[in-house]
Amino acid sequence: MNTPNQPESPASSSPAATDRADRDARGYRPDAAGRGARLRADVIDVTIARPTRSPASAEVGDRFEVLQLQRTRDPLKGTWQPVMGHIDGQESATAAAMREAREEVGLNIADPAACAAFWALEQVHPYFISAIDCVVLSPRFLALVAPDWTPSLNHEHAAHRWVLLRDASRSSTWPGQRASLAEVATLLAGDSIEGPWLRIDPAKITIA
Repeated sequence: MNTPNQPESPASSSPAATDRADRDARGYRPDAAGRGARLRADVIDVTIARPTRSPASAEVGDRFEVLQLQRTRDPLKGTWQPVMGHIDGQESATAAAMREAREEVGLNIADPAACAAFWALEQVHPYFISAIDCVVLSPRFLALVAPDWTPSLNHEHAAHRWVLLRDASRSSTWPGQRASLAEVATLLAGDSIEGPWLRIDPAKITIA
């Protein structure tokens, strides 16, 4: 109860009233209550796969292996990753993927003698980086290289290894990478409905 010397505060000044004021009739907040974490989509990764000597009748996880690279720089120093990088300026995500593959491992995706096929993965797996308060949406790609292709590493990597596709999830650092490997396996199996729609003609992509 308010005393004569303590006038009643307006309802809008109470936390409960403020909470009600920014909600619609269904109880939802249609607008963000605060700044929120930042959202970025400027990071790409490229899974590079090559066929093994296993027969065509073998499981897809035995017929292909994927390339993993040991990073030399923080924040992922010492971990094993696919080709990763940032989109520069006004380039497209696809152009960035092709450029990063060339810079990091010497792969010219536009060269059919080196790269037999190139796909964009349909699924984007968001991840949160607490250190920079940021949610990242990372476009992902798959490059199928010739059996005798070998990477030429730049300064960002200390070593490389080829891992059977069926074992790659166990040696991948992040849940989003492990999830993307399921889509990689589907595309490499060669009988997916979506495969032709996701395949990219590198000759039509301009890279810096």
